[in-house]
Amino acid sequence: MERSLTLELVRVTEAAAIASARWLGRGRKNEADDAATTAMRAVFDTVPMRGTVVIGEGEMDEAPMLYIGEKLGMYGPNDPEVDVAVDPLEGTNIVAKGTWNASAVIAVADRGNLLHAPDMYMEKIAVGPAARGRVHLDASVRDNILSVADALGKSVHDVVAVVLDRPRHARLIEDIREVGARIKLIPDGDVAAAIHTAFPETGTDILFGIGGAPEGVIAAVALKCMGGEFQGRLIPQDEEEERRMAAMGIRDPKHIFMMDELVKGDDAIFAATGVTDGELMRGVRFTGRTARTHSLVMRAKSGTVRFVDAEHRLETKPNLVIKDDYYVV
Repeated sequence: MERSLTLELVRVTEAAAIASARWLGRGRKNEADDAATTAMRAVFDTVPMRGTVVIGEGEMDEAPMLYIGEKLGMYGPNDPEVDVAVDPLEGTNIVAKGTWNASAVIAVADRGNLLHAPDMYMEKIAVGPAARGRVHLDASVRDNILSVADALGKSVHDVVAVVLDRPRHARLIEDIREVGARIKLIPDGDVAAAIHTAFPETGTDILFGIGGAPEGVIAAVALKCMGGEFQGRLIPQDEEEERRMAAMGIRDPKHIFMMDELVKGDDAIFAATGVTDGELMRGVRFTGRTARTHSLVMRAKSGTVRFVDAEHRLETKPNLVIKDDYYVV
């Protein structure tokens, strides 16, 4: 992949964030998601790549845009051929309620290098680079937390585990508390939560729990760029999902996807722009006809991590339109 693609992708997430931020706290998550998707799709057409969506808004008959298999980019003869995983608005409920850590997210890798994860549950564990190689999905909660504490040079009582606040995690939460670690319960947004484990300033050390499999692949790309670790195991809920696993060639229902299965090769790019405020990125700020965005972009091959603080003079953008009270860039 071309190095310049990293900043091109930030333009895409910026557009999606600006569009969806117009719906902050208005209780209309579908409109926020539609705004992000429309803006993201429009800007993708200006990016010099030959992209194929492998993780998106759903199958073609479920999503009008950014559906699995959709072609994205300018498709020039010399443009890189890539897999694209998108979450135009990670945290639709977050935006609807005006709470923390919603973002527009993209992950890209060379063609054939991203796992085509089905839309089903995945059991996950994630840590930053300091604890890489020290955790395992089959290990006990206690052993994983003790290993992370040792890797980080912390007391167990200072370790913070992040978990989605769901009834299915009641036993997991109890196990963490029994070890003596602290817990950050989040309502949504486990991609952001996984990424936070790689940044000490967020105060998060390890992610546990069950969430969406597509989001797991996106989080794995981000952690690969950071030198962290992500492991996942698909959790089918019915026979149809078991058949989808079989179609992927997964015969062992307990198979653990390691980083190199989720994201093959030595290169990948992750980009995200904050929609609402979070530990790593600020949300979109509107001042008259100006929007301020804060983004994160990372590349695995170089290990470069950039934060991009941008001001957008909306009235000077020739392709800016206003539709249904939100911006589409």
